[in-house]
Amino acid sequence: MKNKLQQAPLAIYKHHLKQGKLAYQYSPQAARAVFFPRLICPYSGSTDLEWRISAGRGTVYATTAVSNKDGSSHNVALIDLDEGFRMMSRVDGMEPTEVQIGLRVEVRFVEEGDAEEPLPVFVALRKEDA
Repeated sequence: MKNKLQQAPLAIYKHHLKQGKLAYQYSPQAARAVFFPRLICPYSGSTDLEWRISAGRGTVYATTAVSNKDGSSHNVALIDLDEGFRMMSRVDGMEPTEVQIGLRVEVRFVEEGDAEEPLPVFVALRKEDA
């Protein structure tokens, strides 16, 4: 779907999240993925950006465990999606300190707090699915 400026890129991205889809933009001129949603390709300067849907699989590029005031902790991770873009999220389903660089992950959508749309988070892929 081409960017026709009928809706802000962030609104389009959130619309896809509500449908359980991880959307990203693609720049034909730069021949690469563009993420976070924007009006202009940061690589080519073009406004010709297409919307695509990610398969939701990727690899942990970087991770850290963050300690909270209450003594609990959570992880913050940079995920390199297979389509060629990187996003910040977290890896659920394991202890924050067990998340490792190179771990293959898959997106899940969770409802949290008073967010209007689900949040994309990741879980480890089973070895046979990685």
